[in-house]
Amino acid sequence: MSRLTMKQRRIWGYVIRWLIALILIAFSLFPVLWIASSAFNPSNTLASATLIPNNLGMGNFHKLFNTPGRPFGRWLWNSIKISGITTILSVSITTLAAYAFSRFRFSGRVNMLKGILLVQVFPALLAIIAVFTLVTQFESIIPAIGLDTHAGLILVYLGGAMGVNVWLMKGFFDTIPRAIDESAMVDGATHWQIFTLLLLPLMRPMLIVVGILSFIGTYGDFILARILLKSADQYPLMVGLFLYTAGQFSQQWGAFAAGALIGAAPIMIVYLLLQDQIVGGLTQGSVKG
Repeated sequence: MSRLTMKQRRIWGYVIRWLIALILIAFSLFPVLWIASSAFNPSNTLASATLIPNNLGMGNFHKLFNTPGRPFGRWLWNSIKISGITTILSVSITTLAAYAFSRFRFSGRVNMLKGILLVQVFPALLAIIAVFTLVTQFESIIPAIGLDTHAGLILVYLGGAMGVNVWLMKGFFDTIPRAIDESAMVDGATHWQIFTLLLLPLMRPMLIVVGILSFIGTYGDFILARILLKSADQYPLMVGLFLYTAGQFSQQWGAFAAGALIGAAPIMIVYLLLQDQIVGGLTQGSVKG
């Protein structure tokens, strides 16, 4: 067999890369297409024989919004509200903490950083009982942040997200030259002015990346929300959708698939609107130094 020429090798290389890309795309899109098929399938099952059912309809979506005792619209709003507030507070507090750890030198700084890292080593599931007990005790003192409240759930989310985000932010702050701070101080700027007017604009890509990670993490959480929230009106989307599949003989897989399809829309919209900033933050964070 004669050896392949350089042009033939290049062509075969393109063909192989395209085949691999198509396989990966199909592998990624197949679950989404299957859920979409089940959402429009009136047979109320996920085990459809074909990807495109014969009798497509909107019955599952109608059932989703008109089932008594299952306020899907409220669940969706609760998820957006909880995730949005958690993201804003988490990014704000994390940025201030990371700025302090990066730019200031104070007693216990290194030990605090090590402590934050050490806490993140242990799985979050180990603290569920402790978190539940703590929130229960808070309920007897301050009912507004106790069980079955969004404020209590948000505080728990903030405590869990601070560690990793502080380290990410601090690492990015360390890549910004201190000469910027020193030049501004020579001109009479305060630390707050340096932080808000000079450093925050440079941190925008990383702020967006941390915000996206925080939003997705809280939006898709099920365990903590299921434990700390008790009434159906307080449920976020993930816990609410679980009700459609919790019954032994009354699973509503079609409505569940329709809800999952609608619930994925906010995440998709956020990604489409901020994709350039996400890519910029990830790449800048990897090459600066």
